Amino acid sequence: MTTRHAGDGGPGQHAGNGGPGQHARNGGPGQHAGNGATAAGARPPDLRLVGLAVATWLSALAGLHLNVTTALVLAVAGAGSAVLLAVYLHTGRAGGGRTGRHQIIGRYGWLTVSVLLGLVCGAGSTAARLVVRDAPPVRALAEQRATVTAELVVRDDPRPVRGAVGRPATLLVATESAWLDPVDDRTRTVVPARVLVLANHPGWRTLLPGQRLTATGRLAVPRGGDLTAVVLSSTGPPTLLGRPSWAQRIAGTLRSGLQRACAPLPDEPGGLLPGLVVGDTSELPAAVEEDFRATGMTHLNAVSGSNVAIVVGLVLLLARWARAGPWPAAGLSALALVGFVILARPSPSVVRAATMGAIGLVALATGRPRAAVPALCAAVTVLVVVDPELAGDAGFALSVLATGGLLLLAPRWRDALRRRGVPAGVAEALVVPAAAQLACAPVVAGLSGTVSLVAVPANLLAVPAIAPATVLGVAAAVVSPVWPGGAEFAAWLGSWPAWWLVTVARYGAQTPAGTLPWIGGVTGALLLAAVTVALLVGVRHPVVRRLVTVVTVAVVVGALPVRLVADGWPPAGWVAVVCAVGQGDAVVLPAGAGRAVVVDAGPDPAAVDRCLRRLGVDEVPLLLFSHFHADHTGGVAGVFRGRRVTVVATPAWPEPAAGRLAVDAAATAAGTPVGAVAAGWTYRAGGLGLTVLGPPQPLRGTRSDPNNNSLVLLAHIGGLRILLAGDAETEEQRALLESQSGSGAPGAWQADVGAADRRDAGLRADVLKVAHHGSAYQDPAFLDAVAPAVALVSVGADNDYGHPSPSVLARLSRQGARVLRTDIEGDLAVVVLPGGPAVATRGNGP
Repeated sequence: MTTRHAGDGGPGQHAGNGGPGQHARNGGPGQHAGNGATAAGARPPDLRLVGLAVATWLSALAGLHLNVTTALVLAVAGAGSAVLLAVYLHTGRAGGGRTGRHQIIGRYGWLTVSVLLGLVCGAGSTAARLVVRDAPPVRALAEQRATVTAELVVRDDPRPVRGAVGRPATLLVATESAWLDPVDDRTRTVVPARVLVLANHPGWRTLLPGQRLTATGRLAVPRGGDLTAVVLSSTGPPTLLGRPSWAQRIAGTLRSGLQRACAPLPDEPGGLLPGLVVGDTSELPAAVEEDFRATGMTHLNAVSGSNVAIVVGLVLLLARWARAGPWPAAGLSALALVGFVILARPSPSVVRAATMGAIGLVALATGRPRAAVPALCAAVTVLVVVDPELAGDAGFALSVLATGGLLLLAPRWRDALRRRGVPAGVAEALVVPAAAQLACAPVVAGLSGTVSLVAVPANLLAVPAIAPATVLGVAAAVVSPVWPGGAEFAAWLGSWPAWWLVTVARYGAQTPAGTLPWIGGVTGALLLAAVTVALLVGVRHPVVRRLVTVVTVAVVVGALPVRLVADGWPPAGWVAVVCAVGQGDAVVLPAGAGRAVVVDAGPDPAAVDRCLRRLGVDEVPLLLFSHFHADHTGGVAGVFRGRRVTVVATPAWPEPAAGRLAVDAAATAAGTPVGAVAAGWTYRAGGLGLTVLGPPQPLRGTRSDPNNNSLVLLAHIGGLRILLAGDAETEEQRALLESQSGSGAPGAWQADVGAADRRDAGLRADVLKVAHHGSAYQDPAFLDAVAPAVALVSVGADNDYGHPSPSVLARLSRQGARVLRTDIEGDLAVVVLPGGPAVATRGNGP
């Protein structure tokens, strides 16, 4: 029998013909291919199960948005079609058809059968869950908004969601019900339905997955698109029934030990390390989280397949050092995998990540790297059939796409770089983040409406630090119950690579033109996916590859400098900017190159930090707070982040205490002095002059004493008078009218920052920052006295307070003021023109 290498002609040259020397995927003699290279290196990936997995995924996703009947019809139609096609294909093969046409029909016919089976699996499993979700008794209770007592089992960790400013965060707790008992009816509904609990009592925060409990609350209809049957709003604490499983209790002990070990560390690396190890971001500063999001590094803050790969990789390294065989190594890795799942808590997201990481174990145990792709497809199919809700989960999509990118793209790119002389280690480091980022880019773009240009280089720079931080963090958690000192030492060592990750994210987020706007939603994701696939297919041809390279270089060289030099923000000659920080206030007044006075910090550190970055503010000679409500003080950490703040000025009114303590803590940590100022206090820096007009005296017994003791400021800059009214309401506004001509003496504390501004402190102003986000509590006489040409309203979109008041806006407009709002226009910049003040708007886009 003669065997030839592929391409030599004769027997075995055509892949898949069944001859002795066919393509290496069929094994047997003649499996070598060209130049003596082994077939394993040249064989394409095994994609036979891709159709099954994709069909299962998409049909389950469609089923979540359909009803039971439609999903069942899809499943039955798919099953019938699969049976008919399988019978036809089997009959044709038994009939002896062996022509090339029959082989093509057979090959693609069986692939079609697998797709139809995926349709049956996805639609059928989803239909079975929809029967429970849409059960008439449960739906009736939700539509009646009945108050019930329910027995629930916690499915995942409680997730805090920021609520309205000044109100406690709402906790989202995913549970499954055992029964629902209406309080005004003796009929108990026994159904294993998924219930989303909205809770604000602190007793819900520490619940572990697997905990059984009872709770009372009001039901509501869910928004749909998942398997949630009802939403339960509970204001009281849960009543615990028994204890969670031993695995959950061990996980809670280890996670608490890791938090204690990280407590002495600086806030940023200390808050990041638990996120890297077990996905616990409860202590991660909001500004760091925002930087990770901007640089495409958010996946590091959640338990993902990369965490599993690091832990399992360490075990494999030790096993190879001990010269263990494939099966013993796989067994040790499986034990490590189980241990890590316990540490990170065996919740659905962790099990998903462990499944993705276990795919590598399949390839290791079988000794066949090509088995990884079928294993991935099988894992996707099984996970979606077991829990169809995963089909609509963005985290699941990112995990699968990242794993697929590493399996399908990274090996080819690595080999291409090595053929060009790039060392193996360097090639691996380059292609891993690039492949994962490219595969995940469509989903990220659909979610964020942006495409990050710094994601790949940022993730590349992060690679050397991820494994050390993860391993040291795991070590700190494991030894914390028996050796707290050793755990703190391991956490301290892990804080250094964590610090590097924070630094990479910070400077990546500060990169000009680091992100580009893109179409959001499903449309944007599909469009970028189509573009990505077209490029991956097209660049295989040299002409297309050169064309893409030339176009890319032209765009970067031509467009990027324009974005860097002519970004358009801030506008030239700006004298004040009202930042779009949501439902809150943050106003910036320039005080020199790279320097600015900041009045209030808004509710969110990340939002005010972004605004100051856009303005190029590196130093804050004065940070002044009008009052201590959370929508003015919550973002204080964002002002201090990466900036020198010389002095902090506050009102004399000390309430609410939480805001005052937050300001004091941030200032103390930075070594910045804090002092109270009162009416008559003045300040000058560069061309900026400030005068505190009110309150003229402390006001007590008003509708809101903190609001009516807000510092009201008059700024003189660029020949304009800008009145910043804080949250002053009718009582303080009337008090100001009565004393509008008073300039007052300096307050009890005077910043040593230059000469005082002695100009007239009357209420008339060219620009008014409307008080209290444009609320209805405005005195008409006060607005008439100010008579602004421009009125700026800092307000959050879709807020719960009804701000701004339409009647207030109408009155300002009738006075001739141009009214602009941050919820519609984004950042608002006041500029000086020969005819008076004008306003440039940045918009709310990316």
